Amino acid sequence: PITICYHRSRMAQRVSRRDALLGGLGMIAVSGYARAQDDPAAARPKPGDLLVRDGDDRKTPLTLADVPLDAKPLVAWALDPSGVIRNGSRFNRLVIGRLGDDVFAFTAICTHDGCDVTDWLKDEHLLSCPCHYSKFDPKDGGRVKDGPAPRALPQLPLSVTDGKLVVAAPFTSKVGFESQ
Repeated sequence: PITICYHRSRMAQRVSRRDALLGGLGMIAVSGYARAQDDPAAARPKPGDLLVRDGDDRKTPLTLADVPLDAKPLVAWALDPSGVIRNGSRFNRLVIGRLGDDVFAFTAICTHDGCDVTDWLKDEHLLSCPCHYSKFDPKDGGRVKDGPAPRALPQLPLSVTDGKLVVAAPFTSKVGFESQ
């Protein structure tokens, strides 16, 4: 194998070609992460963002009336004030539902294995992940009620302004999963 030698004072450190390539790939990954952080479509929802239904090319902001009572949650994204839909990261995907006058928004990413939490158990009033059947209680902050998920779903606090659903604060905890 080819080695690259770096001389430091009297000691020489040998770096294999593989190590040099892996280091270079690491730098590319870090620079890609930095670019993603600068991309408004990949940025996490922020206070003041509106919500739009997944697939709505017209970018119509959701209202309380758009969220059906005690029905399968809508899948939505945040929309920043400049009109950019924050769909550049699947971690921004949301499930939005309504129980009585309360509207809830949670990440659609299951905290167990990263599947999409899109099922609604109407009789139990619970969100459910179809992959491993974790159940989450939207009335109790997305807390796990059954299944292998290790923690609650991160919630996205909402408010209503001029009749539209608006992001009131960042996610209540880190969005992501802990695959076993």
